[in-house]
Amino acid sequence: MGAQLRIFRQRIRSVKSTAKITRAQELIASSRIIKAQQRTVAAQPYARAITRAVTALVSQAGTVDHPLLTEKKASPTRSAVVLLTSDRGFAGGFNANILREGEALTSLLREEGSEVVPYVSGRKGVTWYKFRNRALAGEWSGFSDRPTYDDAKAIADVVIEAFKTPTEEGGVDEIHLVYTEFVSMLTQRVVVRRILPLEVEEVEEGSAAAAAAAAAQGGGPLPQYDYEPDEEEVLDALLPRYVESRFYYALLTSAASEFAARRRAMKSATDNANELVDILTRSANQARQAEITQEISEIVGGANALADATAGSE
Repeated sequence: MGAQLRIFRQRIRSVKSTAKITRAQELIASSRIIKAQQRTVAAQPYARAITRAVTALVSQAGTVDHPLLTEKKASPTRSAVVLLTSDRGFAGGFNANILREGEALTSLLREEGSEVVPYVSGRKGVTWYKFRNRALAGEWSGFSDRPTYDDAKAIADVVIEAFKTPTEEGGVDEIHLVYTEFVSMLTQRVVVRRILPLEVEEVEEGSAAAAAAAAAQGGGPLPQYDYEPDEEEVLDALLPRYVESRFYYALLTSAASEFAARRRAMKSATDNANELVDILTRSANQARQAEITQEISEIVGGANALADATAGSE
């Protein structure tokens, strides 16, 4: 066997082994997408209920003066940006898209005169920032593929505390969240949302905006609550839970998006590996045919030489 043919066959074996790995990763991601979607759906009733409760309380309270609902300054001087990335790779452009949107948001905030304070969840994002020697105000990792409510609470507690702290003492005026929202198995989009301060929208009862808000919160009229002991203490207890639920939903939909991106990337890698195997197989066949042709030519040439020598001796 010629050296060229051996090289082709070694490459074919290597590519086939890679294809087996990527195919296994694709199947694993496919099975985990369903579970991630189920966790997201299971968290929606709580998110809708707490949203309705907060909406009802704010509506009934009239003038609301709460730290999480009040703009600190007309022009923020310090803004926190929370990025939700993944702990593992093999997810195509999942992390690159988040980091790119984070950089775009950072540039926009700096143009508006605000200092950016980054918070990152996920090893890939943390590594990206540390490689560039950028300081992080907070970092979390180890739960991107299966986040829990405690993980969301850990992030929310840190950013809420930073929001409550005056900027002169190292606090922030607003908090933005950058994550990937799961739309479908083929579509995931990066979302940039301001988490704090919460926005209070005043709409007239019976208007289209009010109907849309009621539909988003599960429909039906808002419940009437009696406050005990008073509305301020109720809001103090309820609004942090509301922020935690927002982070929890973002972590869940980000996990589903991560699996979908990994499945798509691994399927593409498997298809490319199979295509490369076909190309290498054709090249190996051509090399083998060339060797056979050369061997036949050598045999025919040797037979002709022998025949000529025998004829000359006669």
